[in-house]
Amino acid sequence: MSAAPVAPARTGAPGQRRDRRGGRSLKQADARAGLALISPTLVIVLVMVVLPILWTVLLAFQRLRLLNLRTAGLFGNLTLGNFADVFTSSSFWDSLGTTLAYSVLGTGFAIVVGLVAALALRRKFRGRGLVRAAMLLPYVAPIVAVTFAWSTMLNPQFGVANHWGTRLLGWDQPVAFLSQRSSEVSVLGLTFGVPTALLTVIVFEAWRSFPFAFLFLTARLQAVPATLEEAARVDGATPTQRFRHVLLPQLLPTIAVLAVLRFIWTFNSFDDIYLLTGGGAGTEVISVSVFNSLTARGDIGGAAAQALVLAAILAVFIGLYLWRLAPREEQS
Repeated sequence: MSAAPVAPARTGAPGQRRDRRGGRSLKQADARAGLALISPTLVIVLVMVVLPILWTVLLAFQRLRLLNLRTAGLFGNLTLGNFADVFTSSSFWDSLGTTLAYSVLGTGFAIVVGLVAALALRRKFRGRGLVRAAMLLPYVAPIVAVTFAWSTMLNPQFGVANHWGTRLLGWDQPVAFLSQRSSEVSVLGLTFGVPTALLTVIVFEAWRSFPFAFLFLTARLQAVPATLEEAARVDGATPTQRFRHVLLPQLLPTIAVLAVLRFIWTFNSFDDIYLLTGGGAGTEVISVSVFNSLTARGDIGGAAAQALVLAAILAVFIGLYLWRLAPREEQS
């Protein structure tokens, strides 16, 4: 009598199911561990960034002042009056023009000075490391200390700048660099007004931030292959031609990124202008205007509306950069 055939046991399926269950549970455990690790950061970002932004948005649509802030609810009478006041105010447009001039010129001067410094300190010489380190001092020095030094240096009564100007440069009278709105300058028989205080804070911004551009451009110059310049030198290219056709194309992506970063930071700048001029003499940028609206006039809703408009303008500039310039940089 022959035995009935026994079906082969499916040994692989339960093991595979166990492996799948084990793999799924392992992935879930990893996900829970990752969520537990990033939860403190999420809470901090939520409390310190997201909630203040949302509250600022709510404040911008309410007629609130410091006197009635405690009695006002979270969702009060919503209105567009604050934005109407902002866009119909001539002082806002003046502040916006001042902010654009300050941001564009300050960013451009900082990048140009940083590029010149990076090219000047490119070749090796004794003490180059010390000189490069000294270049970073304006950027790392405390803002309160450097603004006090500049205020003292530019003082019209005992400042060293006016002392040299009247003694060596033949100035008729001292110049109040930080409190004079404009001054007349004659060049080739033509007389025109110069915004003295605004140009002074622009020069200060360029001096303060050029080490940032210098650091980035120095790092990029060190990455440029030396064979490119050697080939151009063998072909008889002058130093100007080597810079224009060899170095500048290599530096353009870095310069574009620097321009965007510095423009954003300068557009939001507050402390240097407030400490130097307090926003007077034609130097009131939007950030200082927001601060004055909040502290001097107690207009919380108006200050929040100006802050939102400032953020919207920055978002437009960043969007234009990502739309037009970023793809070109990736292709290059």
